[in-house]
Amino acid sequence: MVDTVVVGTGALTLDDLVAVARGGARVEIAPAVEAAMAPSLQWVQDAVAGRLDGGEGAAMADPIYSINTGFGSLAGKAAFARPEQASELSRRLIVSNASGVGRLLDEDVVRAAMLIRVSSLTRGFSGVRPVLVERIVDMLNAGVLPAVPEFGSLGASGDLIPLAHLAIVLTRAAGEDREEDSGQAIVDGEVVSGLTAMRAAGLERIVLGPKEGLGLINGTSFSTALAALSVYDADTLVRTAEVAAAMSIEALSGFADAFLPQVHAARGQVGQIATAAHLRDLLAGSEFIDGSESVDPVRQPPQDAYSLRCVPQVLGPVRDTLDFVRGIVEREITAATDNPLIFTELPASRRLKAVSGGNFHAEYLAFVSDFTSIVVSEIGSIAERRIFRLDDSTLSRGLPEMLVDSADAGMDCGYMLPQYLAAALVSDCKTLAHPDSVDSIPTSSNQEDHVSMANNAGRHTRQVVANVQHVVGIELVAAAQALELRLAAAGKERSALAPATRAVLDLVRSTPTSDGRGIAFLTRDVVMYPRIRAAAELVASGAVLDTVAPHLPTEEKES
Repeated sequence: MVDTVVVGTGALTLDDLVAVARGGARVEIAPAVEAAMAPSLQWVQDAVAGRLDGGEGAAMADPIYSINTGFGSLAGKAAFARPEQASELSRRLIVSNASGVGRLLDEDVVRAAMLIRVSSLTRGFSGVRPVLVERIVDMLNAGVLPAVPEFGSLGASGDLIPLAHLAIVLTRAAGEDREEDSGQAIVDGEVVSGLTAMRAAGLERIVLGPKEGLGLINGTSFSTALAALSVYDADTLVRTAEVAAAMSIEALSGFADAFLPQVHAARGQVGQIATAAHLRDLLAGSEFIDGSESVDPVRQPPQDAYSLRCVPQVLGPVRDTLDFVRGIVEREITAATDNPLIFTELPASRRLKAVSGGNFHAEYLAFVSDFTSIVVSEIGSIAERRIFRLDDSTLSRGLPEMLVDSADAGMDCGYMLPQYLAAALVSDCKTLAHPDSVDSIPTSSNQEDHVSMANNAGRHTRQVVANVQHVVGIELVAAAQALELRLAAAGKERSALAPATRAVLDLVRSTPTSDGRGIAFLTRDVVMYPRIRAAAELVASGAVLDTVAPHLPTEEKES
């Protein structure tokens, strides 16, 4: 990962986001950003000072949404004439919107959302001062992490509530800086007041100017952060699931016919072709795969169950969907999503440069989070069927029941309960994958009468990804056990395995666990949870993909 991410030199990438959210990369703002932000800021300042008609110092008379009016359905209730009221309005908005509940969002989500908010505001359409984005960057670089509850956003009018929990730490009232109105932040694992956290970091909290309250909270930053981190993890997950599938296929003495390139070229789907190629490379050199492109299969008919045979047809669409999701997410990372947006380049005939639109509506994020939940659930669903097949001696082509060759049959449960766990996790995913984007509850006196629920979708897809990381981890340890049992039954050395799967088997066996015993070959029952958790971390970290990479052609390493 990069050490520094510069905002304002072009579109940020998903890799940039992860470098800041998880890698601790330093954030810098490009010198050109101040000039980009200046025209919209100047227009707001002129509007507040009454200079839009060329005068000087006149009271602001016309209502301009979010600058001298209320918000949502309150927009038409009043127009405030005094400039200081516009500033007070911004602060009151932050205080009133900081009303979230639930568990605190993880650090990587909050850091990602902070970077996304900086990226959005530096586009120059929001009419806010550069000091706002500079201070958020200061917080990121100093490790000041606002404590943001998970519940509150509807994914329309932006992620108002979670962003307010960020903004309340950053900002203060014009008078006394009251600790009870400073929100909360996390310092050294402890929840403290926002005021305490900012003082500890040597950072001054900011008195907001006109429009800056809504500029800080009216956007899709948290919905985008959740979607972005989930798709990043899901991309690693699907390719790791292909590795685990290859290990299971080899352990079950599967057929190569299902992965021959001609089969997938005949359909022409990009993801399916890529998954099949990956499986062929992973299984290359195995003595346990029946048949090849040039050699007839021995057993007839050469057909495995769908959970083996149809891996390209299931995980290929997952790849394609995630590619689509990634494109939308990367565009949203750099999008201007608050309201109103200020376009000073509008013709002189249009006096009002503040344009009320709906870029805060997070339907894009709701859809892609739902799509991610659905396709990742399928990764887990088909993986669980392979785990079941490995456990069942009537389906596993000669492997012992529950993958344990116990001296006292029935004394050891072997891999029975990990399959139970996989089933429970997959069932949870089926519930979580119900699309949030089809729901909408009107708010704000029906002014906001259709919302996206993108934040809920993002929370759910993050849990789905975590669930399936554990399911694939279970398949890794079960397939490792099955491969060694297959070798023993055949009287063969480890060199009979495909080089790629053998490397992962070695990785699994060398991985430490919290109880110090590692993931050893199972001859009698042991406590399973340390092994499952360690295997899930191998999946999440990308260690499995790093291990197989030297055994794959260059094009597959890069795919």
